[in-house]
Amino acid sequence: MVRARPSRLPVTWLLGIGAVALMAVVIGIAVGPASLSVPDILGAFGERWLGIEASPGLSQSQTAILWEIRLPRVVLGMLVGGGLAASGAAYQGVFRNPLADPFLLGVAAGAGLGATIGIVFDLNRSLVPLLAFVGALAGVGAAYFLGYSLRTGRSTGALLLAGVAVAAFLTATQTYLQQLNADALREVYAWILGRLTTTGWHEVRLALPYLAVGIAVLVAYRRTLDVLALGDEEATSLGVNVNQVRTIVIAAATLVTASAVAVSGLIAFVGIIVPHILRLVVGTSYRRLIPLSILAGGAFLVLADVMARSVQQPAELPIGVITAFIGAPFFVLVLRTAGRTT
Repeated sequence: MVRARPSRLPVTWLLGIGAVALMAVVIGIAVGPASLSVPDILGAFGERWLGIEASPGLSQSQTAILWEIRLPRVVLGMLVGGGLAASGAAYQGVFRNPLADPFLLGVAAGAGLGATIGIVFDLNRSLVPLLAFVGALAGVGAAYFLGYSLRTGRSTGALLLAGVAVAAFLTATQTYLQQLNADALREVYAWILGRLTTTGWHEVRLALPYLAVGIAVLVAYRRTLDVLALGDEEATSLGVNVNQVRTIVIAAATLVTASAVAVSGLIAFVGIIVPHILRLVVGTSYRRLIPLSILAGGAFLVLADVMARSVQQPAELPIGVITAFIGAPFFVLVLRTAGRTT
């Protein structure tokens, strides 16, 4: 059982995790086939944002790499990682299950099917993120409708079983479509394994509005998630409309996850690893977990992306491979810990 920490710790950890996130941003910008020195990076930021004249540091090509390639990629990593981590914490709070993650209710299967449709039928590549986004929302919508129409009522167990059924159906449909066009398999699997490649700021602008709205809702409901942790009956006795809160939080977490998946593919384990590490150091309160997960998740994914593009330079590993290497053993550890406490 993880004990709650004193209230003074969140400020300390906020500053500490904020510093780690800043360090991750600097590393993410500096490391790559064309290395950029930290002083030159800081000088470029100071010159552009603060009007501080800097001595010549970056060449014209390095300046383009900084502002049009590295920085958008790092910003996207912070947004996607923070969104997935916050969504994972929210799902764990709603379902009171330490093994819940953002892909629980068919988000991954729906997004995968949407992206597969775009790739297999050779649609405009700009439509692939849109189709993945719509597929993710449709998958969760189908699971939610099925779960709430079952005779067992509006229980989390019924919703989870519905999610399993919907995900199985969507995955089967995706596999069938892949077999219709074997030439597209490589591209489909490259998308499924996740990546943070960008074409400038387009992907950031595409995902930012939805991520911002969804994360804002999760932050607003972080205290209510602490009440839900007491159980449905106790929360109801305290005046919380459990079904309404659960619906809003799931909808917001799904919006965040769908937006992240649309621009990055399926990056697994972020929503499990980050909230659990934070739970060990700052306690179980979602008032602390949700905001800290945003910073820590972003830092984690940016550093994972640095590893993905450094291990086999100049080639890149899919970032999902890196997170799976880290996340699979951690998932087993969480599973063993959860088994001991039940």
